Amino acid sequence: MINRITQRMQALKEANRKALVTYIVSGDPTPDVTLNAIQELVAKGADIIELGIPFSDPMAEGPVIQRGHERALAHHVSLKSTLALVKQFRETDNETPVVLMGYANPVERMGYSEFATAAFAAGVDGVLTVDLPPEEAVGLNKALRNVGLQNIFLLSPTTTVQRIRDIASLASGFVYYVSLKGVTGAGHLDLGSVKDKLGHIRQYTDLPICVGFGIKDGNSANAVAEYADGAVVGSVFVDKMGTLENESSQTIVQAIGQLAAEIRYGLDGY
Repeated sequence: MINRITQRMQALKEANRKALVTYIVSGDPTPDVTLNAIQELVAKGADIIELGIPFSDPMAEGPVIQRGHERALAHHVSLKSTLALVKQFRETDNETPVVLMGYANPVERMGYSEFATAAFAAGVDGVLTVDLPPEEAVGLNKALRNVGLQNIFLLSPTTTVQRIRDIASLASGFVYYVSLKGVTGAGHLDLGSVKDKLGHIRQYTDLPICVGFGIKDGNSANAVAEYADGAVVGSVFVDKMGTLENESSQTIVQAIGQLAAEIRYGLDGY
């Protein structure tokens, strides 16, 4: 069976379209919102759902997404409850790829093989562990590949040639290029730098490259679409969910749906 990420990326390439990868934190601002939120993101044009696993020390995240993790943890959302959520999502959507994004500690506590088996059973397609470098990712990579899941890796403006090669040898699905030096939600896109770095990375991998960090609206999505195979957007959604934390579930879901539609429109070239 071909992995859903591979299928979706191939279909987008054939249609000459760019991937919209949307990130929210599982259980943010409350667990009952997340399922409706990801369904709405798909309805408004998201190609891949990236679902954050709440963690107490999300070191790569800026204040906006850190607060999203805190809101979810206040409701005791965990890796296991996140897997249960994905399984529930699969009851009505068996096509949209789902990537779990998180940190190594919860995965290591569960055990690589048990985690991979549980993720596959829930309907997960890929995993991105932010703080697991390629030198230490061999065990998880093997466990994921044993069940047909893909391991998504990060590359950054400071990644050396040797590390690009090392990561390219392990990566599958797509490569996530972090366009900025810093945490999520920081700074603005430097398109010249993105163009140069993506050209360099493509020398070492045939995988699609999606760009994240700094994409906040239709304009920034449109700009990056010229060079990347897709855009990863997270902080703007999490910020909106935090701003509307005390509003109804329907209000929150509609608001992030509107944002997704705007970004989709920009990514498609208006």
